[in-house]
Amino acid sequence: MIITVIQNDVKWACPDYNMTAAEALIANAPQSDLYVLPEMWATGFMTADPAGACSAAPLEWMQHTAERRCCAVSGSLAVRAADGTFRNRHYFVMPDGSFYYYDKHHLFTYGGEDRHYTAGRRRVVAEYKGVRFLLQTCYDLRFPVWMRYRDDYDAIIFAANWPASRQTVWQTLLRARAMENQCYVIGANRTGSDPAAEYSGGSTVIDAKGATLAEAAGTAEQAVTAEISLDELRRFRAKFPVLADRDRF
Repeated sequence: MIITVIQNDVKWACPDYNMTAAEALIANAPQSDLYVLPEMWATGFMTADPAGACSAAPLEWMQHTAERRCCAVSGSLAVRAADGTFRNRHYFVMPDGSFYYYDKHHLFTYGGEDRHYTAGRRRVVAEYKGVRFLLQTCYDLRFPVWMRYRDDYDAIIFAANWPASRQTVWQTLLRARAMENQCYVIGANRTGSDPAAEYSGGSTVIDAKGATLAEAAGTAEQAVTAEISLDELRRFRAKFPVLADRDRF
């Protein structure tokens, strides 16, 4: 499967601009099976104004893009749920317009996200073309027990707004999550700045041994493409079966 991570400079509260920019980056890698966008890719990480971040247009754009390109599209958006609460919702949209969604479980209290959004309570695995993707969002990366392998996924997708000041943490934890769960890890991080922080990207695809398959070159907006193989993953898990000895949480 060919996967492209979209590293974009998200303009604050400008979904129309961000949809156009994402479309242009996707056009640079037109043959991918899956495109992965950052956290709140359409608006920026708008914690204090969740209502202002909510719009139906970005999800509709994801569905239209998936249908038109016959691919899957993943990334998080701010949404108002059916119960009236606001959620940081990570969508995985299929070519027919249907979707899986995961509501971010670990809200970023340091940035006030917990004061305006409601945490999700369930893990979500999206299956596409035989590959099982565990959906995670930004701050979740710091909590390995939440995403511990349960014989249920082949790759983890992290959609993030991870600041430049903690870039080393981003790089280290992505690699750790890949190695400890013997899975592929796909990290989509934004670049640029917003009212709270600077972002330096670092979008990447990592294999189960912790090796980098593809990585963004610097902080510029770009599309980062890698190919993953279920056959290679299964051979490695069978050859070095450390997951059989994992702790059962």
